[in-house]
Amino acid sequence: MKAYLDSSILLRVLLREPSPLRSFKRIKFAVSSELLRVECFRVIDRLRLEARLADADVASLQQELHQVCASVEFVRVTPLLLGMASQPFPTTVRTLDAIHLASAMLWTQGREEQVVFLTHDAQLGTAARALGFEVDGV
Repeated sequence: MKAYLDSSILLRVLLREPSPLRSFKRIKFAVSSELLRVECFRVIDRLRLEARLADADVASLQQELHQVCASVEFVRVTPLLLGMASQPFPTTVRTLDAIHLASAMLWTQGREEQVVFLTHDAQLGTAARALGFEVDGV
């Protein structure tokens, strides 16, 4: 499966939270915004600061995250991408979600191949469907 990977999908897997996306292991190619890396590292750091993760757990999660990120094709956050993200969307979209949607749209432009948009966020999933993406995770 070729997939656009939202942070909620990756974090649920990394943090071993309940109900991870079953099709996650079937991903053959993943693309995401550079934002994915920032969001995931920030969550790990926040959990550390809240004393919800021990140092060994932080180190392990960061190592896992580096390994996953090495296999993801990242869409750069550029002025073009930010311009796309600032345009109106057909449904309600939060700021960081707009950057994820614009990243998926930019990556698919001019390509015959499509990606399945993976997210556990219902509002983001609705917006992705409204833009024509197949969605899994919600």
